[in-house]
Amino acid sequence: MGTISEIKVPADQRGRLLEMGLLVGTPVELVRFAPLGDPLEIKVRGYHLTLRKHEAELIWVEPR
Repeated sequence: MGTISEIKVPADQRGRLLEMGLLVGTPVELVRFAPLGDPLEIKVRGYHLTLRKHEAELIWVEPR
């Protein structure tokens, strides 16, 4: 479990993530990886969200 500290996604793709509730300061929890590591599932704001590995690598999380 951790908190989003920075989002390094390009501006043209950032809006989609913000609409899904991924904001700096939001608590997130890693739920699971797919068998080959892509995609991965996180829990954010009470729901489960699936992200591609290349998207998730651009979201920096500070551990609690």
